[in-house]
Amino acid sequence: MGKTSTHQNVPVPADHRAACLGPDGTAEHVIRVIRMIQGRWKLPILFRLFADPSIRSSEFLRDIPGISQKMLTQHLRELEASHLIERIDFDEKPLRVEYRLSAQGRKLMPFIFEAARFSVGHPE
Repeated sequence: MGKTSTHQNVPVPADHRAACLGPDGTAEHVIRVIRMIQGRWKLPILFRLFADPSIRSSEFLRDIPGISQKMLTQHLRELEASHLIERIDFDEKPLRVEYRLSAQGRKLMPFIFEAARFSVGHPE
């Protein structure tokens, strides 16, 4: 039997490999983005915000079947902490709050759509 090849035999210079796999490398940045959007409800929330400029919590509950108020609140807070969405508090009585995609969230959406296109064309 022949010698088994490993990733070390790939003809990529060591500095390029470190740039991709090191703690500040490309792989780490991609993992960071995946963590921002992982969770059962985050992508439906982002797609819903992409469809309309701003949305109230009650609209999310109506438009995303199965999501609870608790999970909606949790995921909205996490997306806001990741700077992918913005919370707009109108400081009115009764309380009126809306959410919209941030500039960073709008920049991310083409990549999410591209991932969807990849999935459609990729066998399971």
